[in-house]
Amino acid sequence: MDLIDDTSGNTPEFSVSELSGAIKRVIEGEFGFVRIKGEVGRVSRPRSGHVYLDLKDDRAVISGVMWKGVAARQQTQPEEGMEVVATGRLTTFPGQSKYQIIIEDIRPAGLGALMALLEKRRTQLAAEGLFDAGRKKALPYLPEVIGVVTSPSGAVIRDILHRLRDRFPRKVLIWPVAVQGERCAPEVARAIRGFNALTPGGALPRPDLLIVARGGGSVEDLWGFNEEAVVRAAADSAIPLISAVGHETDTTLVDLAADRRAPTPTAAAEMAVPVRHELMAALDGFGARMSQSLSQTLVRRSQRLRDMSRALPRPDSLLDGPRQRLDARGTQLGPALIAGVQKRKVALATKSGSLRPAALRRAVADEGRHLRQLAARLAPALARQVAERRERLDDRVARFRPDTLTRDTARKTEAFAAVSGRLGKAGAAQVSTLRQRLTALDRLRETLGYKATLRRGYAVVRDGADRLLTTKEAAAEASGLEIEFADGRLKLAGGKVSAKSAGGKTPEQGSLF
Repeated sequence: MDLIDDTSGNTPEFSVSELSGAIKRVIEGEFGFVRIKGEVGRVSRPRSGHVYLDLKDDRAVISGVMWKGVAARQQTQPEEGMEVVATGRLTTFPGQSKYQIIIEDIRPAGLGALMALLEKRRTQLAAEGLFDAGRKKALPYLPEVIGVVTSPSGAVIRDILHRLRDRFPRKVLIWPVAVQGERCAPEVARAIRGFNALTPGGALPRPDLLIVARGGGSVEDLWGFNEEAVVRAAADSAIPLISAVGHETDTTLVDLAADRRAPTPTAAAEMAVPVRHELMAALDGFGARMSQSLSQTLVRRSQRLRDMSRALPRPDSLLDGPRQRLDARGTQLGPALIAGVQKRKVALATKSGSLRPAALRRAVADEGRHLRQLAARLAPALARQVAERRERLDDRVARFRPDTLTRDTARKTEAFAAVSGRLGKAGAAQVSTLRQRLTALDRLRETLGYKATLRRGYAVVRDGADRLLTTKEAAAEASGLEIEFADGRLKLAGGKVSAKSAGGKTPEQGSLF
């Protein structure tokens, strides 16, 4: 019999949950907040919106998780093979007996990682054909409306407007966006798709050309224009698009997807419109050349007409030959008429000799016999025709009997009722579809209208003549000011303040810009 040495009698016993909780408290207490540098391994994005990933080096792997709200705020989304620095807190997951890091921030580990990610994304999108030259659209020669996607407060929009005003003034619609940071990519993509969604000829005109512009900056500052959402929106744009992101040495993925790349925002404005004075000078030159060419052509044609007229004979000499031939024919007409009458008299005498009474009687007798033969055949033919017509009439009367008509009417009534039912359902479905489209368009109208912008804290300033004021100098020179808020208008005139409600009869602003 074996003897068992039981020396563990004083060792405390833990349940599985108690031991897991103790380990969790120790790990979270010792490693409450850490930063980990490593390579991203497996990445999983379930429908919940959370991101599960592995961080690894050459000797170890640690699991990580980013909750949905944290993942949405990240400027750079983790991808497999990316070198990153993750910041978060260590904890355990008792359900699988493993430890993991709850990631609160994740960034690429230096410029090299960003460039590697950029090259990988460029290769992937190029393989899909988003950068193919065949997809590029030609820019309009002179667009009526130009849409600009950029920050409204910066030197970029001022440079574009100033250059357009110098070259060829055009209508400009500005879609304000953030040009760096985590809001950059979704706002720029939404702006490009929003401009494309406008209806041509609507209250807010659809641009003929788009410019996506931003000043220079580091790779991190321009990273929003390398995001896949922005690149796909630029490639899918039905409106020709010019990319003017950064300086001439900066290259982003949206430059490759755009229809034309401009080295600077000012160069984008120069690509958008021609120089008005050069066009006018060219038109004047063309007009002068056309007038000179027309004058020279008239002189040459006049000289050629005079030269050709010298080779033509005199009008009197053209009539001498026809006059002489007419006189000759006149002298021959009398004898020819006499000879023709004599010839016809002889022919008439010859014909009348054969018309004797006996010949006429024989001809009448022959025709009478032929007529009697035809009369004998007429009665049987008429009888057959009458019999055939009576049979056809009986058949038609049989087809149109009351019971036949009743059955046919009932069958056609059922068919008509079925068609009416289908037509009613189709009409109801079409009305429902049109109502839904109308509701969606109304929501879009509310979203794009400047009233919604006023409710976010903006205001519109006008002078006493109800003209829109956009600069401090214009406001200083105005005799009176009227400021429109979301809940009404406030008038400033001669030191007095007067308010006008939003429901008052005041002309609405036609455009936000």
